[in-house]
Amino acid sequence: MIGKIKAYVADVRKEMSKVAWPTKEQLRESTVVVVTTTLVLTVFIYIVDFVLDQAVGVIF
Repeated sequence: MIGKIKAYVADVRKEMSKVAWPTKEQLRESTVVVVTTTLVLTVFIYIVDFVLDQAVGVIF
């Protein structure tokens, strides 16, 4: 059992060394894209919700 755990950890370390980690600049750019997209979608969903709420209020 201990041998399997050691082999697993060794395999994980080997695979993690192959990972291409992003630079700080790439990470910053990706974060800006994610935050901006989230804000835009939030505003869009808020507007759609507001319009539909008003429409349902008029109908009923």
